[in-house]
Amino acid sequence: QVQLVESGGGLVQAGGSLRLSCSASGSTFSIITMAWYRQAPGKQRDLVAIITRGGSTNYADSVKGRFTISRDNAKNTVYLQMNSLKPEDTGVYYCELKYLARSAREYNNWGQGTQVTVSS
Repeated sequence: QVQLVESGGGLVQAGGSLRLSCSASGSTFSIITMAWYRQAPGKQRDLVAIITRGGSTNYADSVKGRFTISRDNAKNTVYLQMNSLKPEDTGVYYCELKYLARSAREYNNWGQGTQVTVSS
């Protein structure tokens, strides 16, 4: 199995920046996609950004121009650079990995989440 370790969350004032990291480790696997989701209290978990193995990216409209997702395939790590943060960016950010195991079976794994709080 594959484990995801997230880091980089914290408290920041509006207009500030944070950089989230998510590293996958464990059995040999090949990345299909890595993504970041966000869940605010009382709301559903929504996609923030996603990146494919080949580097194609997509973003939620609310974060375009402010957030950047990137990855290092060799290290099985995905990053989310968050700039010009707004209070509405507050929530728990979850890393999601879709991958192929050595058996060729497709899996999805989730990190435990990291809290991001943006104050006014």
